[in-house]
Amino acid sequence: MFILVKMKDTVRTPPRLFHLDTMDAIREALNKKFANKVVYKVGLCIALWDVEKVEDSYIFPGDGATHTIVHFRYVVFRPFVDEILVGRIKSSSKDGVYVTMGFFDDILIPADSLQHPSKFNEQEQLWSWEYEAQEEGKVDLPMEIGGDIRFRIVDETFVDTTPSSPEENKPMAPPATTPAGSSLTMSDPGSKKAPYTLTGSISEMGLGMLSWWNAG
Repeated sequence: MFILVKMKDTVRTPPRLFHLDTMDAIREALNKKFANKVVYKVGLCIALWDVEKVEDSYIFPGDGATHTIVHFRYVVFRPFVDEILVGRIKSSSKDGVYVTMGFFDDILIPADSLQHPSKFNEQEQLWSWEYEAQEEGKVDLPMEIGGDIRFRIVDETFVDTTPSSPEENKPMAPPATTPAGSSLTMSDPGSKKAPYTLTGSISEMGLGMLSWWNAG
């Protein structure tokens, strides 16, 4: 679910941070720039792990800040395909069930990836699994909002939401494991598109609401 990613970026340290130790200023700048943001083809950045190498710093004309190329490692949320996670149901629609991890909300379990057969209640906007019990017959097991759900990751989607102009193309994404380069493709906080989404499935025994399997 969480991985360590090697990254390289040019850190701008403004004069207001000059009173700090150099490494403290670099760490603060890196966390401010990357924490809780999606890097294209890398994942959701959580927190700085460590700084591996600091190159020379430069001050450019007209800018009192220092510019330093820094090699570092960041903790990133990027589950692998087939990984099983536990989240919480945020909402439901005809399209399926939307799940949150608390710090990451863009997870969808599509309708055709729910337990079979499942049905959608239009009035309550809830899905339920029509479970065939040996003694009771068909029993509706609801997927309630706020309930804990176990699911398998089946796909991931990255969308480049960085602004672009007619004069220049969008930057190429660096490799997901070692995104080198002096600039990284960051998500635009103002974009209405989700820069990173996950698709899940619960169409297997043992997956779905934790309450279904804990009841016995």
